[in-house]
Amino acid sequence: MKVLVVYASKYGSTKGIAEFIGEKLRQRGMEADVMEVGTVRNAEEYQAFVIGSALYMFHWLKEAKQFVLGNKGLLAARSVWLFSSGPLGRETKDSKGRDYKDISGPKELSELQVAVKPRDHRVFFGALDGSRLTGTIGFGYRMARLSKSAREVLPDGDFRDWKEIEAWTNSIVDVLRAQLGTVSSP
Repeated sequence: MKVLVVYASKYGSTKGIAEFIGEKLRQRGMEADVMEVGTVRNAEEYQAFVIGSALYMFHWLKEAKQFVLGNKGLLAARSVWLFSSGPLGRETKDSKGRDYKDISGPKELSELQVAVKPRDHRVFFGALDGSRLTGTIGFGYRMARLSKSAREVLPDGDFRDWKEIEAWTNSIVDVLRAQLGTVSSP
């Protein structure tokens, strides 16, 4: 089965997750391509899709949302999984006890779910290297880092849980193999 992993990444964290998913799919016997959302030309040749976007202010990046909605007819007829990359830090719950993954977004998830009926949506913690931020965002980030509370909310570091991402990818392979009528293997 041919799977397309499509991503929209602002600073590379989501791209890294997409590449990891693509590699794990290939290791499990799937034919998988990984492409930045703006480079996809022949989506029709794929039987399944994994689509991910960085979260920015609780929203998917515009180009990822446009890809999904612009291809909703095709995607609604295929197996689709969505993922979002965004929360930062080691804490899994906020001060009110809410799970960061549950409250992080994307705000347009309901719209995407209605449009393409994905099998699953998962939020993964992301990564932030403040030294890579440029322009107004970089300036704002550096100014905010002067505050201890801002450093707690926007910590630098890689918080991606590769074992969690691999387990999710394995669950995708299990579904795809079941569709093909083949036996799952580790």
